[in-house]
Amino acid sequence: MDKQRRRDIAREYKERKVPVGIFSLRCEPTGEAWIGMSRNLDGAANSALMSLRLGSHRNATLQAAWKAHGEAAFVYAVVEGLEEDLTPIGREDWLKARLRHWIAALEARPIVA
Repeated sequence: MDKQRRRDIAREYKERKVPVGIFSLRCEPTGEAWIGMSRNLDGAANSALMSLRLGSHRNATLQAAWKAHGEAAFVYAVVEGLEEDLTPIGREDWLKARLRHWIAALEARPIVA
């Protein structure tokens, strides 16, 4: 691969649009749900699931449910994604407002305890 192609790939990676939004983890047997927000939804899924698998998630009730029911009982879903471009402050305000909305609407717990 030549240098120009490598530069193009690096530039494309840096310019990619990272999905921002609200996500949920739901325990199917109990119906319990935990809601979180992220500036990188792909990374949030990976991080949450990895810490649960390792038994080190910071939300004790979520970790206990995971231990009791196992990984197959949980469903990760993007609840709402941010489609528009906002300033960093606008994005944070949007995330916090939508997190509060979805916690109330789904009668869920926040992922961050």
